[in-house]
Amino acid sequence: MVKIGAIELPEFPLLLAPMEDVSDPPFRALCKEQGADVVYTEFISSEGLIRDAAKSTMKLDIYEKERPVGIQIFGANLDSMLRAVEIVEKSNPDIIDINFGCPVKKVVSKGAGAGILKDICLMEKLTAEMVKRTHLPVTVKTRLGWDHDSIRIVEVAERLQDVGIKALSIHGRTRAQMYKGNADWVPIAAVKNNPRMHIPIFGNGDVNSPERAMEMRDSYGLDGAMIGRACIGNPWFFKQVKHYFETGTHLEPISMSERVEAARRHLKMAIDWKGEVLGVLETRRHYTNYFKGIPNFKPYRTKMVTSDHSQDVFKAFDEVEAKFAAHQFA
Repeated sequence: MVKIGAIELPEFPLLLAPMEDVSDPPFRALCKEQGADVVYTEFISSEGLIRDAAKSTMKLDIYEKERPVGIQIFGANLDSMLRAVEIVEKSNPDIIDINFGCPVKKVVSKGAGAGILKDICLMEKLTAEMVKRTHLPVTVKTRLGWDHDSIRIVEVAERLQDVGIKALSIHGRTRAQMYKGNADWVPIAAVKNNPRMHIPIFGNGDVNSPERAMEMRDSYGLDGAMIGRACIGNPWFFKQVKHYFETGTHLEPISMSERVEAARRHLKMAIDWKGEVLGVLETRRHYTNYFKGIPNFKPYRTKMVTSDHSQDVFKAFDEVEAKFAAHQFA
């Protein structure tokens, strides 16, 4: 069993990563149904929260069926982050997560996200004060370091644990790498194998197959895997990994009917949550992945990503299901 504070999770839990414009309530619901043990919100700006910005406050929406769920916030100003904690608590999440890993320039340039990896003392101080401010378990997601020459992740992990975080997720790249190259899990294993560490250490980055998840568990000894890009348009990834752990075999490919039904439900939930316009617009990014591997799919994809009315998108789903019902996915 793995525990985040008092939250009990199964052995080697699978966590849905906080992904901007992806990990919203509809997508989290689908992933939860397919076996995600913990889900995280999109990352939320502390400055946006304290200004009551609509885009930021909307991301606080969580639902009972998602639990345990973590709300992730980012920022570099101590006062803003502490005020944001008080706002987040009102949404009653199970976990508050701090983003110290986002590599995007507009975040890093303000000293937030992975930008704080240049100032470990500030990272430690900010985390310590946030832990003191809330009764909820605080977790952190970060990267190996700013660049290859400044990797101090073992020390960083110790310092964050010492000020009270309850779990640490580490992406196996530096900020300088962005999302290029291969994730390096060796330094993450060094954190886990440090005899001083007693909190769960979750690995993130390049967990793109059941075999890779098993390698992270068995060869690197980590406590769980945080899944990001592999589950976009494939919420079944969590179920596929768990089936592989239990049986050593792969699940049968997800059928066309299942894929279409997931896309339909995704769009319907998005519309129910965001309204027709945003629901249609912001779900488009998922369709290529839902129907990846279908030959001659471009005309249907074009309909899905250019139609402004949900009825047209639903009609495209029906057409795809009828035409490709017998299609076998690899």
